Amino acid sequence: MSAVLPKPGRDDATSAERMAVTFARVLRGASLGVTIGSVLMFVEALGRVGISDRDNVYWAARSTLVHRPEDLPLFDRAFAVFWEHANANTLEEDPETIKITLATDDDSDSDDGDSAGEPNDDPTLTLRFSSVEVLRDKDFGAYDDDELALAQQLMSQLRFAGPPRRSYRLRTSSRGPRPDLRKTLRGAIGAGGEPIRRYWQEPGDRLRRLVLLLDVSGSMEPYARAMLRFVQAAVAGRQRVEAFSLGTRLTRVTKELNSRDPDRALQQASERVQDWSGGTRLGECLRHFNDEWGVRGMARGAIVVVLSDGWDRGDPTILAEQMCRLHRVTYDLIWVNPLKVTPGYAPLARGMAAALPYVDHFVEGHSLAAMEELASVIAGASTRRS
Repeated sequence: MSAVLPKPGRDDATSAERMAVTFARVLRGASLGVTIGSVLMFVEALGRVGISDRDNVYWAARSTLVHRPEDLPLFDRAFAVFWEHANANTLEEDPETIKITLATDDDSDSDDGDSAGEPNDDPTLTLRFSSVEVLRDKDFGAYDDDELALAQQLMSQLRFAGPPRRSYRLRTSSRGPRPDLRKTLRGAIGAGGEPIRRYWQEPGDRLRRLVLLLDVSGSMEPYARAMLRFVQAAVAGRQRVEAFSLGTRLTRVTKELNSRDPDRALQQASERVQDWSGGTRLGECLRHFNDEWGVRGMARGAIVVVLSDGWDRGDPTILAEQMCRLHRVTYDLIWVNPLKVTPGYAPLARGMAAALPYVDHFVEGHSLAAMEELASVIAGASTRRS
């Protein structure tokens, strides 16, 4: 694909935004992770220092777009080529623009065949990028079927291991709080009845349960199909995972998603869920979950993740009450909202505003990169309760 690069001659907001977005695409094509927030900071920095001076633009980009020391050499090379072509004056092209061509790794075979063609002296910058890297930051709502299939493979590689919880079962320890009398006496038999070596015990660890509640209402339709694949990857790849769908009713889909075959699991879940793309009654669904499963044991000490945009047709006071009940018994309560990435987003929806005071982590959920961040949040869940 190609992009138009603004010449650093007009120091206005539009040129700064175009330069920031284009250079961010160049860095992503070079396998550097550049978030939307970093790009917005880069735009703000350019608004203060301008885009006419190379050093000012370089340090504005470096301070906002680079977060790891090992990325600096690649960033410096990309910026040098970017700025050189941004300032290249040619007679054939509009002096205000320069073309950048990005090629995927899949096009490497076809490059050899094109090399025999007519030479092209136009000043173009060709960078290779990985289709996986592009997919990481792409919004779920813009995915096609092939991209969903690839996303399923990438999600299956994520690890969903939260902090362990203390188990009632004891394990052998080098120096624990209580002696292991049975093992100590067994060892003394071979030493003539003398307990020469003493053994100890300490409480063991067990995997903490993960509960995923996915909103499948009409407002979540662009994101629910991708998030369902995330839920399936968690259920199939980890023990002690429970999955439910939230809509006009609560539906348990753990058994249907437990298959190692993603296509079969998704088909079974689609047949099981009867209110797909319907209305939303988050408060009533959470009440059903708390009464039937959650407060009675499933959510106690568990990591509970709600994947929803917060749009609720029911009474927000019911949702707030049920979130409060759930918050009291869970180890960590996480809310994933795909709309959170929207610039200027505020939790104005009645359901989201009612639930937010009882949420421990409020994270984005619009892309693969956001799902990777969610996996990190699950792995490092807060330790406010044991």
